Amino acid sequence: MAFNFTLPLRIIQALFALIVLALTAWVASVFHDDFYYHLSSPSQNNFLIFTSVWTFLALGYLIFAPMMMPSLAHKFAVLGVEVLTMLFWFAGFIALAVYISDTIFDYCTGGFCSGLKAACVFAAFEWLLFTATTVLSALHVFKSRGGSSKPAAEVNVHNGTV
Repeated sequence: MAFNFTLPLRIIQALFALIVLALTAWVASVFHDDFYYHLSSPSQNNFLIFTSVWTFLALGYLIFAPMMMPSLAHKFAVLGVEVLTMLFWFAGFIALAVYISDTIFDYCTGGFCSGLKAACVFAAFEWLLFTATTVLSALHVFKSRGGSSKPAAEVNVHNGTV
């Protein structure tokens, strides 16, 4: 039997989402408390906070729906959640990268800027991870056209045996 590497990918996705959430929340806190006289944090940073939280909800569905409620894990629903999450990460890391590269940050060298840069890098890797799992889901959808709507073994996080 082939090794199912979807669960390890999901664990890495959850870990990277937690790292991005921690970094962006810290940057928002620093921005609010110490920077620019208590202004709100940049919207690009806030969007990555939203994307991290969305990822935890999406991973909950992608991991537990096929195991506990297979009727809710329709192949198109799984693909839709994958694509939406992948697009969120793409938009988030691109927006933050553009914000960081803006001329206002040419002088920024402290922990605040390092936190933004690290969050951007982890968000880019998170996008790559979701691109990989989206491709797996899309392959399943195209391979099973006209057939079963159940998630494939490659999309499921376990093989169904206890």
